[in-house]
Parts: sequence; C-alpha cells; structure tokens
Amino acid sequence: MLTYAQAGVDDEKTQKALKSIISLAKATFEFRRGKIGEPKEDIGHYAALMDFGSFYLAMTTDGVGTKILVAEAIGKFDTIGIDMIAMNVNDLVCVGAEPVALVDYLAVKEPNDQIFEEIAKGLYEGAKQAGIAIVGGETAVMPDLIEGLDLAGTAIGVVEKNKVISGEKVKPGDVVIGIESSGIHSNGLTLARKLLIPKYGLEYEYDGKPLWRHLLEPTRIYVKPVLELLESVEVHGLAHITGGGLLNLKRITNYGFSLEMPQIRGIFKLIHENGVPLDEMFKVFNMGVGFIVIVDEKDKENALKILNKYYPSFEIGKVTRDKGIIVDNYDIKF
Repeated sequence: MLTYAQAGVDDEKTQKALKSIISLAKATFEFRRGKIGEPKEDIGHYAALMDFGSFYLAMTTDGVGTKILVAEAIGKFDTIGIDMIAMNVNDLVCVGAEPVALVDYLAVKEPNDQIFEEIAKGLYEGAKQAGIAIVGGETAVMPDLIEGLDLAGTAIGVVEKNKVISGEKVKPGDVVIGIESSGIHSNGLTLARKLLIPKYGLEYEYDGKPLWRHLLEPTRIYVKPVLELLESVEVHGLAHITGGGLLNLKRITNYGFSLEMPQIRGIFKLIHENGVPLDEMFKVFNMGVGFIVIVDEKDKENALKILNKYYPSFEIGKVTRDKGIIVDNYDIKF
C-alpha cells in the first residue's frame, strides 16, 4: 500500500505550511483597490479576482509538476506545454473568466534547441485549444540550481462583475455534472511514478499503449465547452478536479455532495490494483472526471447537451445540505 504522503507529497502538511503565506498575502490586499473572493474553508478559490471598475481581472499560476520527469525519461517534450496551459486556463474558467493571456517560465540546467522547440509546439497547441495568447515569458538557465527543467506559467482572464461564478448560488438539490478527463492529467504523478515505474517500466503495455503514454496524456482543456455553457445556462458552480481529487469541491461551497463516480478504469485502475486505497485514490486523482459543473435541476438537460458536443459529460450526483462528500457507489465519505 502506498499513499501520496508516503510518496513524498503530504497535502495536509502542505496546507498547514501555506497558512502563513496565505495570511500575509491577504494582508497585501490593502495595497491595491479591489478584493479577492473569500475562499471556502481556507482552501482558496481557483483564481484571484482584482477589481477593475466594470470588470474583474482574474489571475492564476501553475506548472506541470513531476510529469516533466516522465517527459525527460522518454525524451518527449511536445505535450507538456499543453499541460501547463491547461492547468492555468481550467482554473480561470472556474470563476467564469475568459482566459486572454499567459506568460511562461522555463527553468533549465542548460539550453537545448530541440527540447525548446518541442515545448513550444505544446505551448502553441494548448494556446490554440484555450484561445489564449502567450504574450511573453522568461527562460532561466541555472546549472547550479536546476536538474533537468521546470515549466510553469501565469495566466489572466476577464469576467464581467455580474457573471462571476463564486459558488454562492450553489444550493441543495443542484445537479452535479462531470466532464470526462483525458486520464491522469497533471496531478498525482509523484505517486503514480513511484508506484508503477519501478515495477513495470515505462514501456509496459497496458490497455493497448505503453505506460509512458498513459502518464504523458495531455491534460484536457475545458475552456470552450464551459464558456459556451455560461452563455446559455445559469451555472451555480465550477470545479477543476486537480490535486486533492474530489476535495476540490470544497473550494466552491460548504454544502455537501452525494456522488456516483464512473467505473474505475485505465491508469486509475492500474494504480489502485497496485495498492493505493480507494479513499486515497479519490483524494489524489480526478478518477475520470476532470471538471465539474453544478446547475439547477431544470437546466440539467440543456447543460448536458452543450457539454457533450465537446467531451463526454454525465450527471454524477447532487448537492446535499449535509456537509461532506460521499461517493455512494464506492462507499467512501470524506
């Protein structure tokens, strides 16, 4: 049995360590006009909102994480740019913002033309899918600090003040819709790598393709379906299911959830079969649902019709008055 903490990533310890940074960050609000939406349960929302008069400027930052180590092991870097953009823009749309621009940060031990070109291909493809412009960036060559490379970015979006999705409209009885993920995305890779690679190797064939392809499958970008949905349906809540799994739902509301998640398959099935407990699986991975939309019951069919034009989407449960997240079909509660 192996947990995320045992693999080297202790979420509880991280959250505790972040409290001092978060409290000091909040204290800086007085330096600029405007205010960031209050986070639920001190976890924090997906993007910061700054008041610019008639609209909010939304900001977020994220990276690719240890998925880069798989790319380095295989020598394939043409998709990690998609992951970096996805991790940023998927967070922006959670507050109803349309992503507009991004700057990237690439730190390397030494420059390599071929690797840079491959990364650029992924950045271009991710930007195309998200409809976002890469307006600048920074490449840092730091042989004394960096082993290999790291890729991160900061993105901005805009949202009209009356169109912010804060989660405040979420209410008991609302329908929870899941949009299918493309796989593991860019979260939980530390656990997956340490569990699977030593045992099987990256060339191990599973479900018709080598393990490295499962691990490097690009993060799905949900910008276009969500933006179209926002034009047609009153959306109560949006959640990008990243590190923390279903616990991400606590970022948008203090109400609870009763869910039925999809059958465990693909890379998630392999991870679970190799000793990761079910409750840990749902707290670390997206488990086949990369993005969640919450709407009123009356808007369910219309929402599903729109979302299914892009990616397989399905009702997975309801919002409940009682706190806590229950995955009924796997008898899990947290």
